[in-house]
Amino acid sequence: MKVLVCGGAGYIGSHTCVALLEHGHEVVIYDSLVNGSQVAVERISELSGTSVRFVQGDIRDRAAVEALLADKVDAVIHFAALKVIGESRRKPLAYFENNISGTITLLQAMHATGVDNLVFSSSAAVYGIPDAVPITEDAPLRAANPYSQSKLVMEQLINQLCEVHPSFSAVLLRYFNPVGAHPSGLIGEDPHGVPNNLLPYISQVAVGLRERLNIFGGDYPTRDGTGVRDYIHVMDLADAHVKALDVLHNGGCSALNLGTGRGHSVLEVVSAFERASGRRVPYQIVDRRAGDVAEVWADPSRAEQMLGWCAQYDMPQMCMDAWRWQSQHPHGYRS
Repeated sequence: MKVLVCGGAGYIGSHTCVALLEHGHEVVIYDSLVNGSQVAVERISELSGTSVRFVQGDIRDRAAVEALLADKVDAVIHFAALKVIGESRRKPLAYFENNISGTITLLQAMHATGVDNLVFSSSAAVYGIPDAVPITEDAPLRAANPYSQSKLVMEQLINQLCEVHPSFSAVLLRYFNPVGAHPSGLIGEDPHGVPNNLLPYISQVAVGLRERLNIFGGDYPTRDGTGVRDYIHVMDLADAHVKALDVLHNGGCSALNLGTGRGHSVLEVVSAFERASGRRVPYQIVDRRAGDVAEVWADPSRAEQMLGWCAQYDMPQMCMDAWRWQSQHPHGYRS
């Protein structure tokens, strides 16, 4: 299958491209490099032993997207979006314009060129504050910030296209907390500026780039007082995208949770990372952040039923792979 991967030079996109190539698919990467890296593209080729076609461009450029799709593309995997919750609160219009307008343009281009298969990178953030855990796909959708609101609207646009055009097939993958890196250490998460997620921040503390970790809240009603989340290895996410391509011929639109089904507290992650790296991770407990909840984890059973997929990597492996990447690339791809 020939797959156009929009946002394929980013964190999850690059790992998915490697998995696609390992399973015999042909890959074309289309990325603006706002969140991606040209070095990641080179590493994808190195890991796969295959020269990968890369085109730099914006998903809102309909003519460019149509030209790529018209070249015998069978399916699209859509990662191309701005993704930082805090930034989205400061720049809501930028997130709506890029994420929502970009998705509209992509869907228009797909419809115009007769490409009817889509795997979409969504987020568990569409659930907002859950009523109960584990979270199933039938839980209320309560997007609480411009980033998650844009993801929810993107899902709705795709759903509506599937309803209007029965030939159009889509799988919406709602990630929980992606972590880790390729086991080779050649590609990994390279946040721009201060990391917004826990594990890359821990990694940067361990490698000496940051003095300490701030843990937001130590008085939650959890086993150690810190927040509990469902962390999933990026290679498990990549595998789910490959498996999602196999069910697109079933038609319709399906939303699936991607998580391990198990929660880890912040302090448990810190402890696991210290064991994996052999480095101490200094931290301090500070005030809770507004909008944070005590516990969030997935019920991934629907993904197992539909895709034959379940997470394979545990927390020690997530930490070991994240540390291998960070220790080899202290400053990310700039290293």
